[in-house]
Amino acid sequence: MTGRATTTPMARIEARAHAILQPGDKIAIVAGSGQLPIDLAKHLKTQDFSPLVVMVEGEASDALAAFDHRTITLEDFPNFVPLLQREKVTHAVFAGGIARRPRVRDLKLTLPFLAFIPRALTALARGDDGLLRAIANLVESKGIRILGAHQIMPDLLASAGAMTRARPTKGDMADIRAAEAAARAIGALDIGQAAVAIGGRAIALEGVEGTEGLLARIKDLRSHGRIAGKKRGVLVKCAKPGQEERLDLPAIGPQTVTAAHEAGLAGVAVEAGRSLVLDYSGVIGEADRHGMFVFGIEAGGPP
Repeated sequence: MTGRATTTPMARIEARAHAILQPGDKIAIVAGSGQLPIDLAKHLKTQDFSPLVVMVEGEASDALAAFDHRTITLEDFPNFVPLLQREKVTHAVFAGGIARRPRVRDLKLTLPFLAFIPRALTALARGDDGLLRAIANLVESKGIRILGAHQIMPDLLASAGAMTRARPTKGDMADIRAAEAAARAIGALDIGQAAVAIGGRAIALEGVEGTEGLLARIKDLRSHGRIAGKKRGVLVKCAKPGQEERLDLPAIGPQTVTAAHEAGLAGVAVEAGRSLVLDYSGVIGEADRHGMFVFGIEAGGPP
């Protein structure tokens, strides 16, 4: 995807994606679950940067212990920024999933964190994205620049159009438009990033259970006959309006395609330039194996 000479919206997004890293910069990967933190650490090593991996206990893969690492619990979050400062970190990237919220009664409170709590509560009232933005601002107020995973690995960003052998049919495109509209509507409410449409109308929206739970619901609806007579269908994921792009871009991986197939869907569509495709070859290989499409919706225009 890199190196395009056009001035399309997609190309402008890609031009912004490249982080400026200098020799001597120290990058911390705050690692939750999944493959992304591992891929980032390996990529940085190939670029002659030795990352510090801050492994979230109970979430991060044991494979990350092969890198220079520290382990923190969610309840130790108040000491997270001081840790980065002690390690002389210049840049930090958050990657991977967090399955649970910290237990408030067990938080190891510090005076600086107590001062942050009123801002955090105000931000949380605006939704999860507001809280993520407040955390990013807190870290950057200490002189540590927050990066998105796509700024380190621009090829993670979804490209526009079909990425697979299969392409959406006319009916699939109607489903994409319907699911995209629904996903953007719930995104504006900071509820979720994904929706499923079948037969030209949205039938299910992502909630707190995430995309995996959404697809499990579709599978269950098919097995119980609620949508048994309806064929195909599409999962669409879009960034929320005003999304904090460095911390929480929509993402799909091979498991997303597998779950979409098990739910009887014809394909998956994501917002080009504002969504991550994790393990690209795995995603495309899994989709091609099932005859499904993976499609990038061009930003600022109809699919």
